[in-house]
Amino acid sequence: MNDPIIRLLFLAHLGSSMYMVGLIWFVQVVHYPLFASVGNLEFPYYEQRHTALTTWVVAPPMLIEGATAVLLIWFRPTSVAQWSLWAGLALLGVSWLSTAVIQVPCHEILSKAFDPVVHQRLVSTNWLRTAAWSLHGGLVLWMAWSSLRGGLPATSILGE
Repeated sequence: MNDPIIRLLFLAHLGSSMYMVGLIWFVQVVHYPLFASVGNLEFPYYEQRHTALTTWVVAPPMLIEGATAVLLIWFRPTSVAQWSLWAGLALLGVSWLSTAVIQVPCHEILSKAFDPVVHQRLVSTNWLRTAAWSLHGGLVLWMAWSSLRGGLPATSILGE
């Protein structure tokens, strides 16, 4: 990874990916389960505000992660296997598709009134996104490790 532009591209991908992994675990373990504690009367307002504010926290890193994943296909670091970039892009596709087809419709329903069945669907189906983003994050960390190994003598990495 000698080219500074490719290095910057990869670092943007690594940073946005790790951000999304942390965020999805927070949403899965803390945020979505707490929806049930808001109260039926206040919930529509809460859900509408949640959706509006979450967009500002989620959209930029998702867009950076997606754009850098695509760009890395064309500007591949030499130390990163081509298959790993395609696998990572596929995992992001799962996350994005799940968001559009499952989670967004659940949020739209919940923005009108709290529905325990829809809430449970949101929490349970979000495990798909959590798994896909976690696997993607692990893959990106492996790519970073491969790049470090490829850029340094094995004795420097292993301490020998």
